[in-house]
Amino acid sequence: MSIPIISEADRLRREVLAYVIKAVKAGTYADIDRIPIMMRPKGQPFSRCCIYKDRAALRYRAMSALGYRVEDETDELKTLASYAEDIATNPPATDPFLTIFEDACSACMESQIMVTNMCRGCLARPCTNVCPRKAIQVRNGRARISHELCINCGKCADVCRYHAIIQVPLACADACPVGAIGKTDDGRVTVDHEKCIRCGKCIKACPFAAIMQSNQVAHVVRAIAEGRKVIALVAPAINGFFPTEPGRLYGALRKIGFADVYEVAIGGDDTAIAEAEEWAERKAAGAPFMTTSCCPAWIECVERHIPEIKPYVSSTPTPMAFADRRAKKDHPDALTVFIGPCMAKRTEAHKHGSPDYVITAEEIGAWLMAENIQLDAVEPEPPAVAGTQYGAEFAISGGVANAVAHYLPEGVAKPTVFKINGLNKKNLALLRVFAKTKKAPAEIIEVMVCSGGCVAGPCAISTQEEATKTIQARRPQDFQA
Repeated sequence: MSIPIISEADRLRREVLAYVIKAVKAGTYADIDRIPIMMRPKGQPFSRCCIYKDRAALRYRAMSALGYRVEDETDELKTLASYAEDIATNPPATDPFLTIFEDACSACMESQIMVTNMCRGCLARPCTNVCPRKAIQVRNGRARISHELCINCGKCADVCRYHAIIQVPLACADACPVGAIGKTDDGRVTVDHEKCIRCGKCIKACPFAAIMQSNQVAHVVRAIAEGRKVIALVAPAINGFFPTEPGRLYGALRKIGFADVYEVAIGGDDTAIAEAEEWAERKAAGAPFMTTSCCPAWIECVERHIPEIKPYVSSTPTPMAFADRRAKKDHPDALTVFIGPCMAKRTEAHKHGSPDYVITAEEIGAWLMAENIQLDAVEPEPPAVAGTQYGAEFAISGGVANAVAHYLPEGVAKPTVFKINGLNKKNLALLRVFAKTKKAPAEIIEVMVCSGGCVAGPCAISTQEEATKTIQARRPQDFQA
């Protein structure tokens, strides 16, 4: 059974990761500098302006797979083999984990409204009437937009009956909910790390794979190869990505060297129980509302953009934190590794000092590919600690609020719920209003930065719809440890 590949960019990332994982596990790096040439041999098609730019991009991608940031390179002649050898003594790059290979950026045009050749210069001219800035005029039988006046509201595109006006997006910037993406003087992408909330939406949106993340998988592979005891903390979303029953995935994780597997769904139950008790206490004290706290990108957003809402944010630790505590208590001598679809979890782990590493679903997919492990051929094995369906559905929009309601103390009325299902500029403004007025449309505000929940995270390896269905269809025996 193969692991899904959503796009060619996914295939490229996974192939680089697989090559790097093989080299690190073997402990021999003689061929690691040949990765760009093996993936882009002479005479084969290339995706950028020339084969050499493709190879340069692949080199930097391999560098990020080894745990480095492209921006931290000070010696362009340093080999990938040298970087690989250095992971024995150097920890992976710390926050911020976003890294950009500027030369891979296609310098896409800024987001703007454009009039196409479909324009007929119609008599009705709804575009000119609806424009709030009077930026559209019809000249010589065709609508013309003054971009000095245009504010990219898109109203003209909405009302054009010929669909002659289109809104051309800047993929990475439009995906960013907090305006952290900008342009350099030569049009290349840049990230304001003071504004960035580490959600990773720009990585998923960039069609040229120019925005990357510094990975931690090489350090985990090395730790296992050296005989360290390593515990896998598997996020609920992971079970929605791999097209097999959870037990086969857990068996595969043990096969590649993890000593044991803990479902972070059990941490979801712990979080829900604690948040339910916290809400009961806050309600008794007269609090108007409380937002959830399990999404680390949301917490970064609060810290960086809406500090005034902080008093209304739950102080309960995340499922990852609770699961890590359990694993560390049972295995005090082990390294713990969270496996999920979220890049912001790396920032959370970096801030709190645990778990030891965070790797992604994509990295696990590449690892299984590197080991040539077919999930269908793996014997199912139970996790050491399993969660409930309530904990598992933390990965889905509405799942956190549903779990909190389920675990409310006896005698506490079920709270009303309002879902922020995907953070965008509109929802961000709405949350600011909640903080300013100290009023909200419900008592519990569930905030998920990714639309659909964690199953739609930037490092997911399946569609949100497929992953949601898989998690919701789990059977009772899947939760038995």
